[in-house]
Amino acid sequence: MDEVAPHRLQLPLSRLSHSEIRREVITQGLVAEISGATLWRWLSADALRPWRHRSWIFPRDPDFAAKAGRILDLYDRVWQGRPLSAREFVISADEKSSIQARRRKQPTLSPAPGRSTRVEHEYFRAGAWTYLAAWDVHRAKVFGRCEKKTGIAPVDRLIAEVMSREPYQSARRVFWIMDNCSAHRGQKPVDRLRSQWPNVVLVHTPVHASWLNQIEIYFSIVQRKVLTPNDFKSLYELEQRLLAFGRRYEDEACGSEPQELAVRRKPSRRTDRSDLGQLDQQLPAARDGSATLLHATADESPLVARKRPRHLASRSLEAKSRRQVRGFGNTCSRFLKTD
Repeated sequence: MDEVAPHRLQLPLSRLSHSEIRREVITQGLVAEISGATLWRWLSADALRPWRHRSWIFPRDPDFAAKAGRILDLYDRVWQGRPLSAREFVISADEKSSIQARRRKQPTLSPAPGRSTRVEHEYFRAGAWTYLAAWDVHRAKVFGRCEKKTGIAPVDRLIAEVMSREPYQSARRVFWIMDNCSAHRGQKPVDRLRSQWPNVVLVHTPVHASWLNQIEIYFSIVQRKVLTPNDFKSLYELEQRLLAFGRRYEDEACGSEPQELAVRRKPSRRTDRSDLGQLDQQLPAARDGSATLLHATADESPLVARKRPRHLASRSLEAKSRRQVRGFGNTCSRFLKTD
């Protein structure tokens, strides 16, 4: 694929636009002439969308399958092959750092017929919060607090806020699913938390697999529904909005009183250990370029998606030209940009 990168074509570009692809396919003799609209149609028909991109990463934790499997089991209320009891709980927690309070230099204008909301581009910085949140996976309970910065002490305060309340204080075990941030990475935080709360079991996600942590779904909703657009007069206003949204989200999830929500909304496709096995088997194919590793969302499995096979050959000249242009476009697709 690298041989068709822009620098290989002696072009000072990072990506190719459609007009540049058009010039290249004509120069290389793949077609005698082709319009931009036809090129767009052919690429679209072949499911190529050069104006979009998606980030991805290979799991590099040597114990990825084992660590991910434990978390998936906890979501199904299973630990080490045994069902959790009614006195055992699963908490998903993390920090969302550097949430700025931006006070716009001009008031934001509400939407009107034929006009979207208008937000002034310039703003005054009013400070920033680190938002720490914990989510009871099976009871739809949200705990949140704002801190000036992240670190061991803020994380411990969040955990104390949860563990000082019932039913967690007297629970047999409370599993805390957290990533590998410096404030709770390795064995030291495991020992520290256990010394303060003997019934806490800290469970780390695999390295570079924070998408397994359900609190990330909540943070994504907060970003879309609370923080965008960012227009807050003060840190106090931002803090009150975050905390109020947590209460609203909790109430909408299960009403004013928490209740068991093992399966409140059945997803169309649930990730389980069989998916992890498939992922482990297909990683070599992804590494040599014959497959593409996709990031998993709430209702997706972290599987490897096979590249779409090319269309069967046609004997017509137009079909041959289409295949050639599509092939060129396919190999260039990661270097494309819109005009």
